[in-house]
Amino acid sequence: MMKTLCKRAATLLLGLALAVDGRAVTLQPAERVAHASQAPMLAAAWAGAQKKRAVAVGAHGVVLLSDDHGASWRQARTVPVDVTLTGVAFANEREGWAVGHAGVVLHSADGGDSWTLQRSAPQEDRPLFAVHFFDREHGVAVGLWSLVLLTRDGGRHWQAQELPAPPGAKRADLNLYGLFAGPDGTLYAAAEKGYLLHSADGGQQWSYLATGYRGSFWAGAALADGVLLAGGLRGALYRSADAGRSWGRIEAGTNTSIAGLVRLGERGALAVSQDGQLLRSDDAGASFHPQAQPQRPRLAALLADDANRAPLLFSNQGPLPIDSH
Repeated sequence: MMKTLCKRAATLLLGLALAVDGRAVTLQPAERVAHASQAPMLAAAWAGAQKKRAVAVGAHGVVLLSDDHGASWRQARTVPVDVTLTGVAFANEREGWAVGHAGVVLHSADGGDSWTLQRSAPQEDRPLFAVHFFDREHGVAVGLWSLVLLTRDGGRHWQAQELPAPPGAKRADLNLYGLFAGPDGTLYAAAEKGYLLHSADGGQQWSYLATGYRGSFWAGAALADGVLLAGGLRGALYRSADAGRSWGRIEAGTNTSIAGLVRLGERGALAVSQDGQLLRSDDAGASFHPQAQPQRPRLAALLADDANRAPLLFSNQGPLPIDSH
C-alpha cells in the first residue's frame, strides 16, 4: 500500500512517471552517465545569492551543475545514492542540501560538485519532496504524509516535527510537495486538498491556509506586499493579496498541472506547466500570459535570476537549451 502511494505521489509530483522501484531499496552511489544532461530533472536551485551556479537534481541520483547560465551542464563528481532526488536548496555558494526517495538528505560543501549522505530511511518508504535552508545551520524538509523534519546543525541531526490536523480532520496526513519562503522569512508548504501551510518560526509551528481549491498544490511563490501564489493540479493557479486570508483563482491558460512557480523581480512571477508552457506575470500575479514558445517537453521546474535573462527550464528530458525558450 505504501509503495503504491509513493508511486502515485512521485507520478503526480511533476508527472514524470518516476515511481519508487518495487524492489527493496538499497542505497548505491549514482553512476556517471554518458548523457547526464538528458536525465529527467525534478528540482533546481541557485547556489548562493549571486546566482552564478545552477544546480539541478532528478532521476537516479543525477545532479547537474552549470556555471554559464545553462549554456552547458556537467554531472556532479560524487553522489552517494541513486534514488530519485526531488528537492534541492542552498544556504550560500558552497553549502547545499538535496532530498528524495528513501528519505535521503544529501549535503554538499563545495557548491554541488560532491555530496555526502546525512540521512536515509529506506525502511520507511517515505520520500522527502522539498527542502529549504534559512542559513547554513537551520533547515526544513517535507514529504509524504505530513512528514516535516527540522535541523539546527546543518543537517547532521534531523528531528521530526508533529503537525496539527487540518481543519475538520482527525490527523495530519497531507502530502507536502513544495517549500517556498516569503520576503519576511515566513515559510510556506504546498500541500494536498487545496491547502498551504505556513510557519513564522523556522518550521517549528505550522498553521493551515485554505484556498477554496480541493486538489493538490505542487509549487508556490511569495511576492512583495503579502501576495502569495500557489499552483498545482489541472492548471490550478491561485492568488492571495492579503497574506493568505482570502484567495481567488487566476486563469492560467492551461489545463495541465502547474509544476513550478518563481518570483521575478519586484512584481513579476513565472510559472511552468506539464504541457511545456512558460507563463509570465508582470502584475504581481493578477494575470498570467503564455510566452511564445517552440514545442517543449514536460516541464518540472525553473530558475530565474532577473527580468532580463531567459529563465532556466527543467524537464523530463533534462535542462532545456537556452535557445529553445
